[in-house]
Formats: sequence, C-alpha cells, structure tokens
Amino acid sequence: MAPGRVVTGSAGGAVEHHTARLRGERVHYLRAGSGDPVVLLHGWPQTSAAWSAILPALAATHTVIAPDLRGLGATSKALDGYDTDNVAADVHALVQLLDLGPIHLVGHDWGGAVAYSYAAQHRDGVRTLSVLEMVLPGFGLMEQAMIPQPHGGFLWHMGFQSVPGVAESLMSGREALYLNNMFQLYAYDPDAVRPDRMQHYVDAMQQVGALSAGLGYYRDYFVSAEQNREHGKEKLTVPVLALGGEACLGDLPRQCLEMAADDVVGGVIERCGHWIGEERPDHVAERLLAFFAGGGGSR
Repeated sequence: MAPGRVVTGSAGGAVEHHTARLRGERVHYLRAGSGDPVVLLHGWPQTSAAWSAILPALAATHTVIAPDLRGLGATSKALDGYDTDNVAADVHALVQLLDLGPIHLVGHDWGGAVAYSYAAQHRDGVRTLSVLEMVLPGFGLMEQAMIPQPHGGFLWHMGFQSVPGVAESLMSGREALYLNNMFQLYAYDPDAVRPDRMQHYVDAMQQVGALSAGLGYYRDYFVSAEQNREHGKEKLTVPVLALGGEACLGDLPRQCLEMAADDVVGGVIERCGHWIGEERPDHVAERLLAFFAGGGGSR
C-alpha cells in the first residue's frame, strides 16, 4: 500500500490519511502512533474526524486506526449492506489487511453497535470493547426509548430515518438545518460542536449518495436487531466499558451492555451529551487509556 498523506501532528507522531480497497468498497481511514492497536469507530452523521481531539492522546502509546465507516465520510457510498454484522465485516477486513492482531475496539453511536457485532463474531480478536453513547438494537432498551413521549422526549429520529425514501427526500437540501438541530438537541452544551466541524459533517452528508447511504444504518435497524438477538445468546467475556452522556443516553449504555456481556464497567459522563468526541475528549481519552491498561474506567 502506498504511504498515506500526512495531515496533522500528534503526541504519537503524524496522523496519516490512507485508503484501501476492501470487500469491493473504497475505505478511508486515519492512522497514527505505535504500540498496541486501537480501532475507533464513529457514528452517524459523523466521520473519523469525530475522534480528532481524542486520537492524539491514544496515539502517544498505541497504534490508532480510525476508518470512515461504510457510506460515511470519504468511504465509498455502497447501495446496501448497512446491517451491523456486514459493517463489522468491513472493519475486520481492514484489521486483517493491516495485520493488527487482537485490538482494543472503541465505538460511538452506530460505531458502538458495529463494535459489539465485531466483538461477538471475533471473540478472540478483541482485547477490550468500549461502547460510547449507544444502546444496542435488539436488547429492548433502544426499542423502549423509541416509544413516543410528551414534548418529543424520545428517540423519534430512529423511526423517521428508517423509512425508505421518505427521510432522504425531506432532508435533501436541508442537511445543514437538520444536522445543526441534531447536534444541538443531543448536546449538553449546544455550542459544543464547533461551526467548522459542523460544516465538515454537513459537507460530508451532501456528497453524492451520502444521505441515502448513511440512512442505511436506520433502514437496516431491524436486521441488526435480529443479528444481535442471536449474538446475545452467548454473552461476551471480554472486558467492556460502556459510557453515556448525562444529557443524552445517561446510564442506558451500561445497562444494555450488561445484558450482552459478563464484565462491564462504566456509567455516566457528567457535563456531556451525545457528542463525546467534541464535548469531553480529554476525559474520554483518560477513561479509555485507563481501561486499556486494565485500570477499569469506572470512575
């Protein structure tokens, strides 16, 4: 593979952009640092840039890989295959290509659901699993959070964005309006996501095919839920860290992962909403490094 483009510096050295052809798709990923491997999986509507403030601290002691997931960022816009088992297969193909061996796996939002699927399918290939601000489809808690509540106090977008054709038709041309509302609604501090970063996410969503591709995670929600019900028949034994922001999912990630795994620590991040990479990056990096080292992360 040709050397990647060096774009920024970090405590662990340069952060590089790379591309790879995997399973018929063009995958973009970031790489930095050296040491035991960590793979970071972002969610919707973000890209690998969501890890920008966390990645340098991890790269000081670890090899860090952060791909743009299927259909998002600079990765190609596949027409289908957005169930979490299939997206996990994309990630596994990248891990194999880079010959990383067993990894510390971290996922936020849909990246957290993909990370769980990966850990369930490749139990000897994951050292630790960290799920940030995500409740897994198929275990009941997410489904309960989607039930309508007064004043819109429920995860209404999960249903809306799953309806084929309708969501992209109504959102097309209004990506900035919709995403700005989303970032403010689910943050502790409505200004936590900087305007330049917000614009990056809007620009990514306005790429040809990107809106429909990203909504594929929601269209395939019930496929992923059925897959997870099968995975959940055998609990994970790998150490799991599950964290939620106090202004969004709160303790639900920990409660959900306790249904799926035997060894779970975690809880609630204070002064934080959904966008952990922008809202509390230093705190999250500290928790992850402590967890990787076997120090828990339950503070």
